[in-house]
Amino acid sequence: MKRLVFAVALSFVAGQALAADLPMPGPAPAYIPPVARAYSWTGFYLGINGGGAFGSSKWSDPVLGSTGNFGAAGALVGGTVGANYQMGQFVIGIEGDGDWSSLSGSTHVTCGFTPCETRSDWLATVRGRAGYAVDRVLFYGTGGAAFANVQAGLSGGPFTNSTQTGWTAGAGIEYAFAPNWTAKVEYLFADLPNLSCGAVNCGGTATSVSLNENIIRGGVNFKFGGW
Repeated sequence: MKRLVFAVALSFVAGQALAADLPMPGPAPAYIPPVARAYSWTGFYLGINGGGAFGSSKWSDPVLGSTGNFGAAGALVGGTVGANYQMGQFVIGIEGDGDWSSLSGSTHVTCGFTPCETRSDWLATVRGRAGYAVDRVLFYGTGGAAFANVQAGLSGGPFTNSTQTGWTAGAGIEYAFAPNWTAKVEYLFADLPNLSCGAVNCGGTATSVSLNENIIRGGVNFKFGGW
């Protein structure tokens, strides 16, 4: 019995000595949260856009004189297609859109009792884009070609109708609110070449009709691919 007690006591003392020689446990490692992946603007996208346009038109005739600039305004809505490529924080791309438009304006100056009227029922653009991305926010400038259906005539009568090709430039801001969805607001100025309108539709002789547009619109795009 004495030997058993002695053996147990010896084992206890040896265990305490061994425990004293072991290193003390250190503090638990600090939690390091995962780093969020930066948003990538590279990819192909489709979208819709809508807003308003306001601008000015002028009729000039060598016999009747000029109407001076008169206002034109209306709404527009349509679709967008484009692609971006990101290099660091710089983004370049190309974008095209086609919109239905209700732009119109008229004046009585030099036109008598029947007003001279200018209108457009569609607008399309093909533009380059270049911008600077701050993660999910993209600031960009844009410019390229503008195409529009321009119509001119005396109100209530036949209208001269022609597709005019001009230029457009502007700027905008776009925000990625989900992995595949972005929303944007942009301004564009579109300058279109003069339309030649004859005596049958516009009176006078060879009437030159100008039109330019200021476009303010918003849009939502779906980008194919993930972040």
